Amino acid sequence: MASRAVGALFDIEHERSKVIADPPAILQKPAAKTPQSPQVYELDELHWGKQYNGPDSPGAGPSVPETPGANHTPKTPNELEMSHPSSPRSVAELVPSFWNPPMNKWRVAACCLAYLGQGLADSAPGALLPYIETHYSIGYAIVSLIFVANAGGFLIAATFTDFLHDRVGRAKTLMLAELIIIAANVAIVCTPPYPVVVVAFLLLGIGFAMILALNNVFCANLAGSTVVLGIAHGTYGVGGILGPIVATALVSNGVLWSRFYLIALAWRVMCFFASGFANWGYENEQPTQLLHALEHTASRRLQAEEGSRSKWQLFLQASKDRTTLFGALFIFTYQGAEVAISGWVISFLISYRNGDPAHVGYVTAGFWGGITLGRFVLAPFAARIGEKRFVYGLGAGAIAFQLLVWFIPNVIGNAVAVSVVGLLLGPIYPCSMTVFTRLLSRNIQMTSISFIAAVGSSGGAVMPFMTGLIAQSTGTYVLHPVCIASFVAMLGCWFGLPKMVKRTE
Repeated sequence: MASRAVGALFDIEHERSKVIADPPAILQKPAAKTPQSPQVYELDELHWGKQYNGPDSPGAGPSVPETPGANHTPKTPNELEMSHPSSPRSVAELVPSFWNPPMNKWRVAACCLAYLGQGLADSAPGALLPYIETHYSIGYAIVSLIFVANAGGFLIAATFTDFLHDRVGRAKTLMLAELIIIAANVAIVCTPPYPVVVVAFLLLGIGFAMILALNNVFCANLAGSTVVLGIAHGTYGVGGILGPIVATALVSNGVLWSRFYLIALAWRVMCFFASGFANWGYENEQPTQLLHALEHTASRRLQAEEGSRSKWQLFLQASKDRTTLFGALFIFTYQGAEVAISGWVISFLISYRNGDPAHVGYVTAGFWGGITLGRFVLAPFAARIGEKRFVYGLGAGAIAFQLLVWFIPNVIGNAVAVSVVGLLLGPIYPCSMTVFTRLLSRNIQMTSISFIAAVGSSGGAVMPFMTGLIAQSTGTYVLHPVCIASFVAMLGCWFGLPKMVKRTE
């Protein structure tokens, strides 16, 4: 019996060995992989301003459907489904801010330096125009070509800024832009023939457009973007104050008008090193890489649905976008009125108010002072009131005070009213850039902002140039109807923007 039992045992083992000669693989958890891009459901369920590691309470968020027949390790509702262990990170670490990553504060500071230098360069021609006309013995129409050339530079830069940024990165693109501006300033300082001055202003437009597009997109994507943009563009206003003050002080003391650009040249050299220091290695930071991964995944999904698109196709898509078109027309009219006031109000006060050129040159500084104060003081209220409603009120107020400048025959009263117009115009630009960035999809954001800045700058050329042409035959009082018409058109474009669903941050 014992041997039979033992034999039976060996027979059983023998039969089993035939059945399981090739045993099935043991179920194992997949090996951890380095995360390269988010899964589809991670993009769909990502809510800015919410906890990134899951819903606030169990069961509050949507669950990930399980594959039938698959074995899964049970997961808690708040566990982020990724291949590496979850951590209690919040979206505050994902959305960049002034303090996060730490280098961002230096990047915003570099933006402020660049904007201040641009304000210095943009506001000075208003005080220098009479002296440029005298030096080259030219009239209003010819001297206005510097505005046209500047706008042409913006239009040229809009076609390649995004492409260049993708190829060489943020730091090198900004440094190249600074080199272009430095070369233009060197040319102007040498007091060349007037055609060369026009070409130099074309180069200034190219460099400033590149800087403006990159810095606007960067600041507009930070948490609290309206305030950050208000501060950044407020420093542009500081440059706008200093420009006419310094320029008027120099030329009224017998210094050649072109020597003003020595100051602008020195400032741009400092901006060159500041931009390189603050932005070097920007693309290699972890938050930037994660955001780029999100954008890359979203882009791949769009390409799967619509087919791959080249940079030129994205440019065409951006140029047909409603937000881009209305935004470009909005900035066209806004910047046209702004530059027209800055460039021609002094000539108006000299011709129609008998102002002394040595003194009324400072009225432009008051205008830019109003813009600066508005961006620092009024811009923070935009988020509370709502950017769209806030801009309507500012535009209506600007129209009212521009009428006062037109009809009150008093130099001091005009100077005060011009400053108030600047105060009301100041917050409009940062508010608009915040709204445009929220309305634009990320794949065309850089291209669209470049296009808006380019068309906007052409407004800063067309309006002053048109004012100069009409003033040649009728007088500089045409500044006021041109500006009022621009403000009305600006508000019409603002009304034409798509509805905005406000993002909580």
